[in-house]
Amino acid sequence: MLAAKFASRSLARKNWTRLMSTSASPSSYKLVVIGGGAAGLAVSSTLSEKLGKNEVAVIEPSPVHYQQPLFTFVGGGLKDFKDTFRPTTDVVSPNAQLIPQAAAGIDPESNTVTLADGSKVSYEYLVVAAGIELNFGGIKGLADAIGKNGVASNYSPKYVQNTYEFLQNVSSGNALFTMPATPIKCAGAPQKIAYLADELFREKGIRDKVNVNYYTGLGKIFAVDKYANAMYEVAKSRNVNVNLLHDLVEVDGAAKKATFKIMGEGPQAGESVTVPYEFLHVTPPMKPFDFIKNSKIANAAGYVDVNQATLQHNKFSNIYALGDCSSLPTSKTAAAAAAQSKVLKQNLLSQIRGGNSPSVEYNGYTSCPLVTGKHKLVLAEFSGYTGTPHETFFFNQAKEHAFSYWLTADVLPEIYWNSMLKGTWNGPSSIRKLTNPTSIN
Repeated sequence: MLAAKFASRSLARKNWTRLMSTSASPSSYKLVVIGGGAAGLAVSSTLSEKLGKNEVAVIEPSPVHYQQPLFTFVGGGLKDFKDTFRPTTDVVSPNAQLIPQAAAGIDPESNTVTLADGSKVSYEYLVVAAGIELNFGGIKGLADAIGKNGVASNYSPKYVQNTYEFLQNVSSGNALFTMPATPIKCAGAPQKIAYLADELFREKGIRDKVNVNYYTGLGKIFAVDKYANAMYEVAKSRNVNVNLLHDLVEVDGAAKKATFKIMGEGPQAGESVTVPYEFLHVTPPMKPFDFIKNSKIANAAGYVDVNQATLQHNKFSNIYALGDCSSLPTSKTAAAAAAQSKVLKQNLLSQIRGGNSPSVEYNGYTSCPLVTGKHKLVLAEFSGYTGTPHETFFFNQAKEHAFSYWLTADVLPEIYWNSMLKGTWNGPSSIRKLTNPTSIN
């Protein structure tokens, strides 16, 4: 946690020169992108080059950009935290104007975004890629317990280093790993860390003294049957106890107890179960940001209401969205954002240049690399729209494989920094005909 604070402060100082230059920046742009995460940068890097210098603005308050897919490896003690972040000014295209503030409101009728300081930025076109908000306050007692009392979370740069630290302190008792019933980003991460913890306990010779329990508020271990069946087998082989329809609702840090509400429609639905723990990894519930939820661009659930094929807003034709903040009914992952960015950029650029209606369609592609141990991984690739696997390689990716681990741990991070954030990686669809020509999986 101290390393994270130090990194943020030092990077903030490094950013000062460029951030000061934004004080004189114009207040009107051809394109405004809300969000400097993976999705927002994949779009803004390409379109700022196509549209010209300072025609595109990126609204992003954080001085640090994190490669969040690496957090699982940090929590499992397999990667250094310092490898997960870079200054925001280093990853935003020099052709784009960085506005280092948070968005506070969107008025689609006046084509303006209100910033945290009350000022307004006007746009001709808007792309919303704001991500999703971690809601640690959504579970009673969690905000007070997290970062101590054996409670950690790989979802936050503030707490991810606590995961490995606290796991090393476990010698016996219950190690609990949770997944909420709400939509979340990277839905495989809650169980990945359970398998890495299992492996750590075995290496320490204490696995027979530690109960590894996975609790999910959902009715399946994974959404797609092919990979769900594989993960059930992995859990069974590692003696990881899977508890479906158990949603974490309270954490008593002082007493080291976690309380779950039983979901669904069974005879115990609505009842509560309290479990003591020595270690607790929490995936917090997540929610849309208020500035989106309270705007006219949101659907009833609070996400940006876009066409699931074209990514164009269903009411305001000059607004698009992608990534975790969008209403797209697929798993919220960086892989999904990469594929979505290609569709969005083509449709939006076509509209800007010729007024054409969007014609390129997104098929719901997403991917979830399910780490199951050191050098072992199940590489789930599928359409979130249909549940159909879309595997890139010729072998059965539902099987644990060292190649899949190497690809995820060592190759994809380089692609992320050097290609996706620069707008040149749109997912594996272009290579699939070579790597899986018969689509046998």
